[in-house]
Amino acid sequence: MPADTLTRVFSALADPTRRDMVARLAESDATVNQLAEPYRMSLQAVYKHLKVLEDARVVSRPPGPQPRAVRLETEVFDEMNAWIELYRERAERRYRRLDTLLETMKDEERDDHDQDR
Repeated sequence: MPADTLTRVFSALADPTRRDMVARLAESDATVNQLAEPYRMSLQAVYKHLKVLEDARVVSRPPGPQPRAVRLETEVFDEMNAWIELYRERAERRYRRLDTLLETMKDEERDDHDQDR
C-alpha cells in the first residue's frame, strides 16, 4: 500500500466517530440514515465523515438513488494488516536477537561464577 494511501486510511481512522462507523459497518451494511442514528450531529456532518472514509477506500456506496447502503471495504484492511505485519515481524526478529544476546550473557556470567568457585 503506498504511503499516501496509508496516510489517508490512518487519518480517516484517527477520528473516534469514523472508527465507530467502521465498527458498526463490520457487523452489517447500513444506510446513511441508519449510520447517523446514534450520533448527535447533522446528516451533513455524517456525510462528511463518510466522504473521508470513502476517499480513504475504507467504505463505499454504490451509485444510484437514495437510500444506498454503505459497505465496508475489507481490502484496505488487508493492505493495512500487511504493512503492520511487516514491521511487527521486524520488531520480533530484533527482540529475538536481543533475547539470544541476553541469554548468552547470562550463560557467560554463570560460567564465570562457576569458575570462581
